[in-house]
Amino acid sequence: MKKIIKYLGLSVLAISMFESCENLDVPITTQLTPDVFPQNSTQFIQTAGPVYVAFRGDFSFAWWWTQSLTTDESILPARGGNWLDNRNYLTYHFHDWTPDNSGAIWGWSSTVIGKSNQAISILEQAMPAGTEKSTLIAELKTMRAISYFMMMDNYGDVPLDTVYGDFSSHAKSSRTEVFNFIEKELKEAIPNLNPASGVTTYGRPNKQTANALLAKIYLNAEVYTGTQRNNDCIAACDQVINSGLYNIEARDTYLQMFYPTNGPQMKEFIFAVPYDPAVGGGGLMYHARYDVPRSLQARFGLPFRPSAPRSTLPEFYAHFENDPNDIRNKQWLTGKQYLADGVTPVMVTTTKKGYDEYYTGSDGGDSYTYQVELSKEITYRGSMANVKGLDLGNDEIAWNIGYRNIKFYPDASSINRNQNNDVPFLRYSDVILMKAEAILRGGAATLGDTPLSLVNSIRSKRSTSTPWSSVTLEDLYGERCREFAWEGWHRNDMIRFGKFEGQWGFKTDSDVKRRVFPIPTSALVLNPVLVQNPDYVN
Repeated sequence: MKKIIKYLGLSVLAISMFESCENLDVPITTQLTPDVFPQNSTQFIQTAGPVYVAFRGDFSFAWWWTQSLTTDESILPARGGNWLDNRNYLTYHFHDWTPDNSGAIWGWSSTVIGKSNQAISILEQAMPAGTEKSTLIAELKTMRAISYFMMMDNYGDVPLDTVYGDFSSHAKSSRTEVFNFIEKELKEAIPNLNPASGVTTYGRPNKQTANALLAKIYLNAEVYTGTQRNNDCIAACDQVINSGLYNIEARDTYLQMFYPTNGPQMKEFIFAVPYDPAVGGGGLMYHARYDVPRSLQARFGLPFRPSAPRSTLPEFYAHFENDPNDIRNKQWLTGKQYLADGVTPVMVTTTKKGYDEYYTGSDGGDSYTYQVELSKEITYRGSMANVKGLDLGNDEIAWNIGYRNIKFYPDASSINRNQNNDVPFLRYSDVILMKAEAILRGGAATLGDTPLSLVNSIRSKRSTSTPWSSVTLEDLYGERCREFAWEGWHRNDMIRFGKFEGQWGFKTDSDVKRRVFPIPTSALVLNPVLVQNPDYVN
């Protein structure tokens, strides 16, 4: 049995019991209550389980959509009406979202926070004092801090609510106050978090999870609070480096970090989200469904027909075009396509009209066979007056528009669309590049490291090309694009580097208010003391 059950010890019974605890009007129909459960170490861990289930639930959906589709990294246009979905995905590309379609992260993070508060409250009452209690509660507070980081990063000012059973409405705290809360929670958790990595802590935060997240908030502190914290970022990175727990994966194992067989053996994973198609209880990872062209089902041996609605944009792919020796280039599907042997062309038979809906010949119904070839440019073939509907067409040309990313390699072993690939949230290479960036931004170098030595320590494990002789912030930005493509950090990077207001694809909006999302209408309805972010008030 794979990682979720083995390393998180989740219990469907415990999950369902504590799910019902949120509704005080639900009558008790079982003798299983907090008075008798949890009572032992296994049950204590099971009590924490719903937090991880909730976090896993939308990590590869709500988090990925908002962090990637809002940038030049990816786009999800309609193709023949498919995936238009009331423009839900296109609003991210055009930066024209509203309070009515901006709630994905809010609802998901609020759920994780609520379940964290619940589990902390139960364990504080039920567990005897000791190291086990201190560690388990520190893990839950770290999960809560991660969720508050996500809310703060995406919405700016958000309410702080840490008391289970407090049903009063909470006004927003300032972004600086939320930043300070996250910092305090992580610092207080570190002494009690498990110092180990690997199987024993996999899927749960350890000491270095907290240090790596501290580094992340410090690196972005000027965006969040107006004050740079580069030296604090470097100090937090050094805590991870000095732990000696992690290493940069070698060039020949870089891609394997994201395979369906990945897990606690990966030397770079500081905190990863485990997935297992065989385990119920929430949590889906559908990358292959969204990223593999439907014509390549046989190439990857998939038991379902993928949709392949999303692709990258030429502006982002440009970061991969200058070094043919970089192993990270292999995460992309580009140009002419072949079967798994790399020799046999992938051929599709349709009609001339089915290949090109704009074909005007009288023989449009005749058979037409072609080799699948993915194009780099995202070509819109309709009227520019309707561009915000961005339907690429209802033909084979449309379905082959755009290079695709298969970093999270398609899982042929799964009997459904879900995948076994675990998804990293924090990796060691991110710590190395964060430290390099913090020094470039004015922080004091430590441990004999320089930005150049740090960046080359990554590049030496990714490319056989000559090491760099110098590095600028712009160089480092490109390196982050190559290293963390499809991992959900690009929006954060673009904002910090001042690039989020740029133009790419069909997006022309340059309003800085888009650096945060509006408070969703649903949240405003539920919480009458919430007020809308000022830039979104009509």
